[in-house]
Amino acid sequence: MSASRPASAVLETRRAVIRDAAAIGIATGAYGISFGALGVAGGLSVAQTCALSLLAFTGASQFAFVGIVGAGGAGLSAVLAALLLGTRNTFYGLRLTDLLRLRGLRRLAGAHFVIDETTAMAVGRRSPELGRAGFWYTALILFTLWNLGTLLGAVAGASLGDPRTYGLDAAAPAAFVALLWPQLTTARTRAVAAIGALVAVALVPVVPAGVPVLAAGAVAVAFGLRSASPTPAAGSPAEPEPSSAQAAREESP
Repeated sequence: MSASRPASAVLETRRAVIRDAAAIGIATGAYGISFGALGVAGGLSVAQTCALSLLAFTGASQFAFVGIVGAGGAGLSAVLAALLLGTRNTFYGLRLTDLLRLRGLRRLAGAHFVIDETTAMAVGRRSPELGRAGFWYTALILFTLWNLGTLLGAVAGASLGDPRTYGLDAAAPAAFVALLWPQLTTARTRAVAAIGALVAVALVPVVPAGVPVLAAGAVAVAFGLRSASPTPAAGSPAEPEPSSAQAAREESP
């Protein structure tokens, strides 16, 4: 097989990247309609809801913010919860630095677009060139459709009236669970999620709204730090304790 692929094969592969990016953008853009409606239902104005999508552009953090504000929580709790959920994008950025190789204003723009979907499209490609194409196509299509969906949902939600009439006050927590569920792929992650949920439920009657979410996040962080701590390699012999005779010899002049 030739070391370089024919131009038609390269073109077809790039078309596949664009097709995948468009599919992700359409699906997530439709989900943006839900966020727009939930933002208005949670007490934000149409302009505030749209600004949140433009400036934050990370779905899980946006839903957490709206859910806490809609439940009557303090703004500080909502911001902290959103920031906690957004920290994963920092680690995505570290992974993408060598692949994207951005400088100056392009690096600033790229940082704004580092989310779950763009990272997955970038690192799952056959070559760095296609990885960069996957990142940027997904970023531009998804950003456009997410914000358009937010605007449509916010305008429609503003005409609905009291959200409790339609049960929309329970939609934000449900959407948040839907975002979390696909990440629970191992017994350990499911156990951490269950413990965090129990902590949050136990705190709901005794602390202000928003604090249970932060407490549940703290549980996950604690488990993560514990997993990251170095452990002795399996099968490595433990250092023997010195015998009394050895100690006596070492202490003698």
